[in-house]
Amino acid sequence: MSARKRTALIICPGRGVYNADELGYFSHHHPDKTELMACFDTQRQAAGQVPVSELDSANRFSASTFTRGDNASALIYACSVADFLSIDRNTFEIVAVTGNSMGWYTALACAGALSVGNGFRTVNTMGTIMQEQLIGGQLIYPLTDGDWQERPQAGKQVMELVAATDGLYVSIRLGGIIVLAGTNEALRVAEAELPNVSERFPLRLPNHAAFHSPLLKPNSESAQKALSPSMFTQPAMPVIDGRGHIWSHKASDIDALRDYTFGEQITDTYDFTRAVQTGLKEFAPDRLIILGPGNTLGGVTAQSMLACNWFGMSTKTDFFHRQSTDPCLLAMGQPDQRALVTG
Repeated sequence: MSARKRTALIICPGRGVYNADELGYFSHHHPDKTELMACFDTQRQAAGQVPVSELDSANRFSASTFTRGDNASALIYACSVADFLSIDRNTFEIVAVTGNSMGWYTALACAGALSVGNGFRTVNTMGTIMQEQLIGGQLIYPLTDGDWQERPQAGKQVMELVAATDGLYVSIRLGGIIVLAGTNEALRVAEAELPNVSERFPLRLPNHAAFHSPLLKPNSESAQKALSPSMFTQPAMPVIDGRGHIWSHKASDIDALRDYTFGEQITDTYDFTRAVQTGLKEFAPDRLIILGPGNTLGGVTAQSMLACNWFGMSTKTDFFHRQSTDPCLLAMGQPDQRALVTG
């Protein structure tokens, strides 16, 4: 008798995960997917942009090149989709897909609501619009301590600052981290007012616009003009958005899905924590699989799990003990865990 498949919730990463250590990620892990890369390169070349394969095979990592929205988005999407296609379906049954921020577009492609090619068109268009307009910015700030325990006063102070500062918004709820979006002036206020943590935070994110805030309404309007409604189809599997809403497979309102994707998803808070917790509570997966590149979502995904006491875990120690004996969170950007996913 064959072993039972493990059920899995798939998590698609957003910006900031393709860094110097990830240079060559696609070519290293996916030498068999030349046709897939050619599809992406064709779109980039038609738009007069550097091909994704050329970026991935660069001799060195340049922050000024690789953190640009138009380049970073295309690279991350290419790597994430290729990872998704490499999951061993004899071992895992995928029960739902979600993602963080830009990862929402990747999740739509993985779930079948967009074709792989149209998913790339969406990501590349959105990254280009962001880079060309570059309205405001984002910064990140921790709401938990080094042991992943909540710092209630920090959360209270952040929300009071948002309420009191014009042009400052909650952009992403990210496990034990909060991402703020705002005008440059509002972000300077936040940097001055928020207590320094670990001599690193608050941390401004380079080449990031004020995504998931009302400041990005012009980007939303540009996206709706540039991207055709006909690209969307019924998802082949459930996909969970940045509100924790589940778009059911073969039973979704496609017009509403597009309106959310190019409307509220761009201009309102993206709650990654709620998206993960909805996936846990509604689908009870055996495993959570984070697509590559990188593994920057590992900690915040684990924190989202602890916040709802998943598998009886409530502390950082609980989580790492579980990971060492029977890992429930598998990041494809980590070689040892990747091997468990790809077979």
